Amino acid sequence: MANTISFKPKQVTKKILSNLPTRAYDVVVNRFGITTDGERKTLEAIGKKYGITRERVRQIENSALALIRKSEAFKGEKAVFEELKNLMHTMGAIVSEHEFLNHLSKDKITQNNIHLFMTLSDEFTKHKEDAHFKTRWSVDAEVSDKIHKSLKNLYEGLSDNELVSEGELIAKFLEEVKDISEKYKSEEIAKRWLSISKTLNKNPLGEWGKSNSSSIKARGVKDYAFLMMRKHGSPMHFREVAKAVASTFDKKCHTATCHNELIKDPRFVLVGRGIYALSEWGYKSGVVRDVINELLKKNGPMSKEDIVDQVMKERYLKKNTILVNLQNTKYFKKNKSGLYTAA
Repeated sequence: MANTISFKPKQVTKKILSNLPTRAYDVVVNRFGITTDGERKTLEAIGKKYGITRERVRQIENSALALIRKSEAFKGEKAVFEELKNLMHTMGAIVSEHEFLNHLSKDKITQNNIHLFMTLSDEFTKHKEDAHFKTRWSVDAEVSDKIHKSLKNLYEGLSDNELVSEGELIAKFLEEVKDISEKYKSEEIAKRWLSISKTLNKNPLGEWGKSNSSSIKARGVKDYAFLMMRKHGSPMHFREVAKAVASTFDKKCHTATCHNELIKDPRFVLVGRGIYALSEWGYKSGVVRDVINELLKKNGPMSKEDIVDQVMKERYLKKNTILVNLQNTKYFKKNKSGLYTAA
């Protein structure tokens, strides 16, 4: 911490709170967790202690903060607030509360002291947690507006289960904020801005997407299997999938469980003996004759060679299995030109 900030937060707090009346002092230190346990107390808890309403506690807190801001001791610590403001600028001008405080110190009470300084200073704006973003602080209103808008645009520009690499997302993000000051245009700052969002997140393979997508919030064998197969890029045997899930994600994955999960989930298609593909790759479910039927419906009459060729692209099968199916006159027949059609 000595390398990050030049002042001692606990000493600064002691100075700026020194002129407060006893009860006002007690309310502030308890509300901000500048106590031995480092716990930020609720208005209710403090109200109970003094036998007053939570609204009265709020009034005492607000007038105590106003009193501190007017004091000579507070004005004398201008350099402290300036230092914190400059530090936030170097981190991107808008930073999640958790990340900023953690960057300054791992000690909870020290963090609580700095949180008090940010609350007292007009240089900082607190943005409360909402549906889109985590609790964050900013020191530049214009940058803050641009980042909020751009993060929402990034989210809206993704389809529900789309996954993009971190590099691709950062490039899109920097394109969104291209008219922002050059000093903020770094990968490190872009990652810090991304971490403010609650609607965008990355999965265990480091790919980004919408936070509520099963490709991001993997919740079981089938979600991990899906990520694994997407990464692999071609059909896999369920035994291979189970092994890959276990080694990549350090998750217990029984072969039989894996097979059962893949059978039930429409994202996977059985394309051979125990071999699965992803339906998003264009593979269709159904027995071999269903696949042939689909082809004939789409393309009209076809030669034996073309049918074999096309089916082999969708199924991991022996050529003979396809020919046996074609010979079933209940489903298929040849026309005068020697081409196959559905019976």
